[in-house]
Amino acid sequence: MQHKLIAFIGGGNMAQAIILGLLKQGYPVEQIIVNDPNEEKRAFFANLGVETSENNVESVIKAEVVLLAVKPQMMAEVCSSLSAVDFSDKLLISIAAGISTERLNALIPSIKSIVRVMPNTPALVGEGMAGLFAPKNTSENHRTFAQDLLGAVGRTVWVDDETQMHAVTAASGSSPAYFFLMLEAMQQALIKMNIDEKTARELVQQSMLGAAKMVTENPQIALSTLRENVTSKGGTTAAALAVFDAQHFNQTIEQAMQACLSRSQEMETLF
Repeated sequence: MQHKLIAFIGGGNMAQAIILGLLKQGYPVEQIIVNDPNEEKRAFFANLGVETSENNVESVIKAEVVLLAVKPQMMAEVCSSLSAVDFSDKLLISIAAGISTERLNALIPSIKSIVRVMPNTPALVGEGMAGLFAPKNTSENHRTFAQDLLGAVGRTVWVDDETQMHAVTAASGSSPAYFFLMLEAMQQALIKMNIDEKTARELVQQSMLGAAKMVTENPQIALSTLRENVTSKGGTTAAALAVFDAQHFNQTIEQAMQACLSRSQEMETLF
């Protein structure tokens, strides 16, 4: 991928995941600047050899790419100081949930190229899943850079309609927490079955990893078929799945994802 000077505005968990992933992939450390008001976060990046700063405007002026990694409720305040900077030759990448490209254009009128991204934290281990959207006036060169940037820490998909980013948030942005919750519940259940905590975690995490590999390495096999292949009629797995079915597992998942989508839509009107 191209090596452009990137200014990260915000050094939170998602920015850390992306930056650490980039560095693992060999991205030049001197091509990254991190701006954050928190001294501890700046120290974290400084220990990696990354340039840090508290002066957003100064860093953005120098950068070829600006990645906004701030909380949605802080976006207007952060962008107010950046609005005087000429963004006409820069790429702006936003990973803020619920902030539309139209809103970003209103906050920083000189923007010509925007890519809105919904990443997720598995980018930290090079297994991220990011959804991307760019308005039609975003250059092909900038689209490619954004895709390569997120592709360095996982996989990417583009959506043609920006409203679909809400569904992407429900599908991948928030979903690692869904999986962690299920693993946590399974671990707790095993502890109640007199399995020690360490063994319980080993059992559930390796089973999760193996199941995930069966999915990714067999894209031609439907998910329902993979499930059915584990389920013998009248067997132990069937007994477990019967409980899930009785508790309306599928409907619960759908409702949770819809709640995530609805909150993303709501945030777009708030910030």
